[in-house]
Amino acid sequence: MPMKLNVGVSRKIGMPDYGSVGASCNLELELDTGLLEKDLDGFHARVRGAYIAAHQAVHDELARLQVPVSNGAGSPSPARAGTPTRNGSTRENGNGAVAARTQSDRTRAPRPATGKQVKAIQAIARRQNTDLVGLLRHEYEIQRPQDLTIGQASELIDLLKNQDTA
Repeated sequence: MPMKLNVGVSRKIGMPDYGSVGASCNLELELDTGLLEKDLDGFHARVRGAYIAAHQAVHDELARLQVPVSNGAGSPSPARAGTPTRNGSTRENGNGAVAARTQSDRTRAPRPATGKQVKAIQAIARRQNTDLVGLLRHEYEIQRPQDLTIGQASELIDLLKNQDTA
């Protein structure tokens, strides 16, 4: 009798002007029960593959949905043509007041990964025999863990730790 494997990834990120965008991907696979009994490494590989596929789908969808902060003229750009900004409102905070944050606050460069994050990523990847360069290239389109942002590094550490327990 086949067993069912359910893998789900969900992520929500904040957007300018107090908005947010989210994506989720849930996969259900049928696996042979003998996989658990006879090939535990094969089972872990199937779980890891399903998780990475779901994670990539969420990552791609969020990249597609993200709105640029500015159109270069100092005003926010809509997500798609005809879509209003600020969660459908033309007034900020409901009173038409100017937002406290300035444009320069919203366009601030993301902070780079910390040295401890980089060391942790390298150590976990080495322990798991993970192709770190390939993973970085595939997931983030970069070559070195030092090129990650602090948020990306945190996300990657969680991904690697989840693979460790899978």
